[in-house]
Amino acid sequence: MSQQLVLDSATEDAKQFVRILYLVHGATLLLSLGTLSFLPLIVNYLKRNDTDSVLIRSHHSWMIRSFWYYVLWCAVGWFLVFTIIGLLVAWLVFFLAVLWKAYRLIRGFLDLNSNKPMPG
Repeated sequence: MSQQLVLDSATEDAKQFVRILYLVHGATLLLSLGTLSFLPLIVNYLKRNDTDSVLIRSHHSWMIRSFWYYVLWCAVGWFLVFTIIGLLVAWLVFFLAVLWKAYRLIRGFLDLNSNKPMPG
């Protein structure tokens, strides 16, 4: 017998809002390679503590961590750009950073739809 999780309307609304944030993070990744991701990041910080749901809070934290690790990897890439030896490696770092962030956004979106909290 399967069990179905029933969420109240406030949690469903918060879940829908998080879905939109995932899409905005994804759009900024596609359109600006993540340089505009600070806009939905601000909303993540503002909304993270407004919810009583552990599920929703974990997804806000997941997006926040994804942003900061992406910034870290891009900083490593830019450091390598300015070194002669690392110039070719830098493009690989940038490519892998974008791929990694895309994976994190897709995984988070799918886990949200399955009502799974993100690992802490």
